Amino acid sequence: MRSSNIKPVELLQIEDLERFPVWTFINNDLKGETLVKSVKKIPVKSLTGKLVGLKVTLADNTKAWAIIGNVNVNNPVLTKHFLSISLYNNLKWFHLSRYHDFDYKKNGPAALGKFLLTAVDEIFPISYDLRPYSIGDEKALVGKILKEPEVKLSRAEIIALAVP
Repeated sequence: MRSSNIKPVELLQIEDLERFPVWTFINNDLKGETLVKSVKKIPVKSLTGKLVGLKVTLADNTKAWAIIGNVNVNNPVLTKHFLSISLYNNLKWFHLSRYHDFDYKKNGPAALGKFLLTAVDEIFPISYDLRPYSIGDEKALVGKILKEPEVKLSRAEIIALAVP
């Protein structure tokens, strides 16, 4: 069965990501806020408004399917604080909340550990490499997602970084 090139992001399957690793939001409120369309030509010059499906490496060296978004290919600091990741457990997706998200206590590292049935210290840091999918600053495209960020920005600093 062929996967559709347009679908709600929450319905993306591993087969979709294997076929098309990069997806872009359509941004059509009439059709649905979460609709994404596959990107056929990679590497892309920008990941703004795009998601990348790939295997990431957990701290215990196991590989896991993930969808990464909110990457600014030219700004490693912005990427570090705003990068989003969802991980797959062979049944469904789990969206990991960032330290500054309102639902961090509910959907943070401890909840991811329960979702993956793995100790948190065997998950973090999560390593990723987006260089096959995009052109940009290597420091923005290659990184590690830590259980606790090295630097936590205040709410005002987060807003200032998001809206320069």
